Amino acid sequence: MQYRCSICGFIYDDAKEKVPFHELPDSWQCPLCGAPKSAFEPVEEKPAVKEEKPVEEKPAESTAKPTERRTALPADEDLMKLSAGQLAALFSNLARGCEKQYKAEESKLFKEIADYFTEAVPEENDSTVEALGALLKADIQENYPLSKATAEADSDRGAQRICVWGDKVTRMLSSLVEQYQTKGEAMLQGLEVWVCTVCGFIYIGEKAPELCPVCKVPSWKFEKVEGRA
Repeated sequence: MQYRCSICGFIYDDAKEKVPFHELPDSWQCPLCGAPKSAFEPVEEKPAVKEEKPVEEKPAESTAKPTERRTALPADEDLMKLSAGQLAALFSNLARGCEKQYKAEESKLFKEIADYFTEAVPEENDSTVEALGALLKADIQENYPLSKATAEADSDRGAQRICVWGDKVTRMLSSLVEQYQTKGEAMLQGLEVWVCTVCGFIYIGEKAPELCPVCKVPSWKFEKVEGRA
């Protein structure tokens, strides 16, 4: 039987390991990303399917005139007013995306905008660990499935990748919050907190992983969280 980590995709194969997965202690963690045992799911064996050559279809031509396509705007009901925090996150992600594409100047400008909106974020009244955990679960159960469906419907491969990364990062954050609620500060004793500057993945360990379990960038892309009490 095989089990796959829902965070990084690591496969635990009972046939290759000395200890069957179900006999591992609940405290066991993924050797790649540090996710808890509960983050693993059984791998269902699927019958081999003969691949068929896809039929190429020409995209439907737009009947709108060039000027109409350039000036078309979404209806008012499709627009959404974003908070300062949401705008900060949006421009921060754009900065990271540009950085990954080696567009240093664009990345710098987006980061400046993100910093501006970060300063404008009002103080959060309910900033408890429990409230954070509830928000993360809402993202996993409701928001990311909706975002994924929208990206797939639009055939937006870039948005689909962002959704995959974001979902995995959020699942890891949720598992860390659950562990913190159980163990408290003891879970961080003798360890450091590392954050991937590209996808936001958080890793707890003595040193950063050689490769980010989510976006696969090297360890030097990780930053250590300083100033923890």
